[in-house]
Amino acid sequence: MEKEPITVRGLEKLKEELIFLKEKKRPEIVASIAEARSHGDLKENAEYHAAKEQQSHNEGRIQEVEDIIARANVIDVSKLDNDGKVIFGSTILLQNLDTDENVKYKIVGKDEADLKEKLIYFKSPIGMGLIGKNKGDLVEIKTPAGVKNFEIKDVKYI
Repeated sequence: MEKEPITVRGLEKLKEELIFLKEKKRPEIVASIAEARSHGDLKENAEYHAAKEQQSHNEGRIQEVEDIIARANVIDVSKLDNDGKVIFGSTILLQNLDTDENVKYKIVGKDEADLKEKLIYFKSPIGMGLIGKNKGDLVEIKTPAGVKNFEIKDVKYI
């Protein structure tokens, strides 16, 4: 069972999701199944089959989240000395040298990655291109959209 790195916030979000799935969603699905059962013949009862499928998906997600939590290797970068090096969990301010645009990313684990939130997976092209670099470095990263050039303006351990 391989440990998976995760930030403190990522672990909190998974625990919140697990509570929601177990304490709110599971009882709702059980109620839906009971309601559908009361309608009679189960062979041709679409509501019953849909509720059972929903139950299966919910229970699968519960198992998945429990597994992720069990394998979590929580990394709290706020307790580390910041030497300007990009590591897992650090927040990086980059300047795109091609567009002169500034962008801020946080390097996170697989289950918390969300590009809209600027949370990037540490094994993604950008994540791998940044890890190990230092504040002030110029980096060239090959992405599916082409080569991007950045300057690392700041590295924070927050």
